[in-house]
Amino acid sequence: MKVGQSEKPLKKVVLGIDIGGTKVAIAAADLRGHVLVRSRFATQVEIGPQAIVEKIIRQVKDIVCELGAPPIAAVGVGCGGPLDPISGIILSPPNLPGWNQFPLADLLADAFAAPVYIDNDANVAALGEYRFGAGAGSDVFVYVTVSTGIGGGVVINGRLLHGVGAGAGEVGHQTIIPEGPKCTCGNRGCLEALASGTAIARRMRERMLQEGRRSLAGTSVVESITAEDVVQAARANDALALEVWHDTVEYLGIGLANVLTILAPQVLVVGGGVARAGDFLFVPLREVIRRHVFQVPVSNISIAPPELGDDVGVVGAITLAIQGIRKGRSRVAEQQLKAAATEGDGVEPSTGHTPRAM
Repeated sequence: MKVGQSEKPLKKVVLGIDIGGTKVAIAAADLRGHVLVRSRFATQVEIGPQAIVEKIIRQVKDIVCELGAPPIAAVGVGCGGPLDPISGIILSPPNLPGWNQFPLADLLADAFAAPVYIDNDANVAALGEYRFGAGAGSDVFVYVTVSTGIGGGVVINGRLLHGVGAGAGEVGHQTIIPEGPKCTCGNRGCLEALASGTAIARRMRERMLQEGRRSLAGTSVVESITAEDVVQAARANDALALEVWHDTVEYLGIGLANVLTILAPQVLVVGGGVARAGDFLFVPLREVIRRHVFQVPVSNISIAPPELGDDVGVVGAITLAIQGIRKGRSRVAEQQLKAAATEGDGVEPSTGHTPRAM
């Protein structure tokens, strides 16, 4: 995706909305996917889903007004799951408390008078990175985000893999240690409970309390330690932080080795806040993966950070919207052919969430 101004006058725009537990990112693009305007704000989960959606609607209206008020062709949304991409209902995301059974897609469709396409944030990021980033041109592509939690998305021959119950790609909830720490999903020893940013900080705090705070010099409040603190201390050769980081890379490498063994993708992209550690993560991570993969030639697989950086979520949401438009057009053509053959019978419903009649 080329980020910049569209060369042609705007007839319509598409919107991309990326909703996370800490921030909401919004962008408008032309129908070719050129990003025109961006906006972001802190999520403030404590104000509740309705207030957050109202803030999204206000910001979108400001963005569209800034562009001369072109019609909105479609809206793509990435949001923390679990969610139902068919109904557009957010089910019970742990990082968005209060969003249980929340009809996000219908609310946005009513507000913008446009079809809304929604998927979990990891899937949406995978789609964006596949189309316009490091995954471009690959037949099998896997995107894994390692941040507050761990999620993933799988693209095979240009299509997102959803699976039964839209559960495909949940790499963070594979079991690494059966008797390990309890995960937010209720299971024990999930990759997310061991190697996410939240887990890194928790394990560091636990080790410091167990061993009498023998590391992280300058940290006055153990409870305030973050994963970024651990990475910085490990870079500075803090002994305990290095132990925690070494274990983190080992756990993450085992989980990703499992993914490569099962799917054998040409490209594996690891994004999210933890991936900002750069080579401090990727160099040892590739070595751990090589030690745990035997049947798949790891040397033929690109294991890299995302090319789209912090834009990956919102670019993926724009991609989702553009895909929805194209699929809608194809569906209309199919329906017209079917109608001609059957004298108007058998029209199929659209999968976009269109506004209800007022």
